[in-house]
Amino acid sequence: MGKLSLILIILVFSVFWTKGTEGGDEEKKQHFVLVHGASHGGWCWYKLITLLEKSGRKVTAVDLSGAGISLTDSNTVFESDDYNRPLFSFLSALPPLSKVILVGHSVGGGSVTEALCKFPDKISMAVYLAADMTRPGGTASTAAPYPFLEDQRNKDGGEIWEYIYGEGADKPPTAIIMKKRYIRRFYYNQSPLEDVVLASKLLRPAPFRALQGLGKVPASTDAEKIPRVYIKTAKDNLFDPVRQDRMVKMWPPSRFYVLNESDHSAFFSAPDALFDCLVHAVSSLEPRKDFI
Repeated sequence: MGKLSLILIILVFSVFWTKGTEGGDEEKKQHFVLVHGASHGGWCWYKLITLLEKSGRKVTAVDLSGAGISLTDSNTVFESDDYNRPLFSFLSALPPLSKVILVGHSVGGGSVTEALCKFPDKISMAVYLAADMTRPGGTASTAAPYPFLEDQRNKDGGEIWEYIYGEGADKPPTAIIMKKRYIRRFYYNQSPLEDVVLASKLLRPAPFRALQGLGKVPASTDAEKIPRVYIKTAKDNLFDPVRQDRMVKMWPPSRFYVLNESDHSAFFSAPDALFDCLVHAVSSLEPRKDFI
């Protein structure tokens, strides 16, 4: 074989080797999938997305049905499976052996729990941020939308929610959204004003009936094997920190963190501390090997 031919063979092999390994490095990146709470959308994670991507991690922020830039009308979403379909479609399309770190906020915790049961082989870790974290087979706290607000509602003597009756006033409500005059107090009491202004323009009604069924799933041995992390928000006016503690006690996670200066929306009020918790949690827990 001539010297020139040998050089050409080496060059061709190098090109194919490079192409074959480029995707490999990308696949090895930690991949965070962020799931918003009711009325919010993928937009609410913009600060955390920036921090994660700057640190070299991969991030996907989904818009559930009727949220964010979804074209679906929330008044037409009646089942939790319909509400979660964008998340489920994303997880089902992941390549074989690919796993993600799933992060759910508020009632988005119910979406995370459902994903744990349906796609246990696609999730390496589940993170609940001021979120509903009910053991599969248990009674979901989202059986009534935002039951953790009942105390505040009674104290105020007024209704903080606006109900939408898409099928007529004589039928059950189809969607729900917090009244504008309350969003600063309950969602964003520690958040920068500019984020409150942004959110007030982007919040959308959440599907009332879908939320009623969110997180109601049968017991799952595979879901129980997945490491879970709970991040508590200590200055939360929406989800009482005492109730968060009670929920954690009922289904103890692998790791527990407290954001001492955060309101309900840590992605606005404490993004750096939230980022630190996520990085620490991932580095401190062994990756799952039982499905590899």
